[in-house]
Amino acid sequence: MPQVATALFPRRRPAGRARRVDWANLADEELLQLRMCDLRLELRHSPVQRYVQRLYDELDGRGIRFRPHVWLSEEWFSPDGIPGIAVPFYLAHPRLMRLERKMTREVEGGNSNWFMRILRHEAGHAIDSAYRLRRRAHWRALFGPASTPYRSRYRARPASRHHVQHLGDWYAQSHPTEDFAETFAVWLAPRSGWQRRYKSWPALRKLRFVQQVAGELGAETPPVRSRDRIEPLHYNQRTLAQHYRSKLARMRTYRGLLADRMLGRLFSPQQDRRALTAATLLRSNKPRLLAYLIRSTSVDRYGAHQVLRTAISRSERLQLYVSGSQRESLRKTRIMLRRLVRLYMRSQGLRLRA
Repeated sequence: MPQVATALFPRRRPAGRARRVDWANLADEELLQLRMCDLRLELRHSPVQRYVQRLYDELDGRGIRFRPHVWLSEEWFSPDGIPGIAVPFYLAHPRLMRLERKMTREVEGGNSNWFMRILRHEAGHAIDSAYRLRRRAHWRALFGPASTPYRSRYRARPASRHHVQHLGDWYAQSHPTEDFAETFAVWLAPRSGWQRRYKSWPALRKLRFVQQVAGELGAETPPVRSRDRIEPLHYNQRTLAQHYRSKLARMRTYRGLLADRMLGRLFSPQQDRRALTAATLLRSNKPRLLAYLIRSTSVDRYGAHQVLRTAISRSERLQLYVSGSQRESLRKTRIMLRRLVRLYMRSQGLRLRA
């Protein structure tokens, strides 16, 4: 998830910082009024540091000497041309993770597996910037031109085998640089079994390219060694309330029209005091629903997970509730999800948010 380096800040701290506030014990309403910079979060004193070290160990295990620098910011990103990684501030403290979950209903990177998947992806962007890989003819032949414009939405082809499956929503299909970052993340992950999993896929050529490049450049000093940090948290004057207002506004553009229609026919928007939410029904039965979809549709686990994830997310956004018995609703849910999977996997132009 790269970001163009347009707001460069020096690394020294500004003078006149406000006095330290014991914000961890504040109520949500009070916490939201604080500025980002007044949180005074430090990477080295946070849970994030152990994941960064784990990434470095994985790179070392693959013979790659390069170490992307990491800092705290508002969101996950790796700036174009700067071989580093920004990690969202809320992952640096449990209190902020609780606030993030309340405000957005999820914490992106909120468990060790999810955190490392995103971190490896961002490391792919940093490696690309550090060694200027996108300038190579072979890189462009495999992934496409990095100059392709970024768009707010992209068309995913769920049945395609030309891209790896790593982060959600078939994200490798969103842009050539994301394709490379996703491929790098799959290659880097310990025990990913990529040779076996992608054995008959055209995407295997991309994975072999990453392996070849890592072998060639792993021990070399990269030509781009900038340690600049873009939009670091300790210079951010926005309040948490301002941050979440803009973030929630972006999230309202989330895709899901097909899922919305099918969910709307099955569940009710009318709230009953004793009614179970549709999202709770789906989430509490997730393992069984995934197993059913894989068995009944022959879809792979990744595809089944993406459809169920979309159904849960859209049910929450639409505030849908179960009407009637849970047993009957679950039976109808299985039928609806099976149909949704088949429609998605046949799609040659599923529009998703980048």
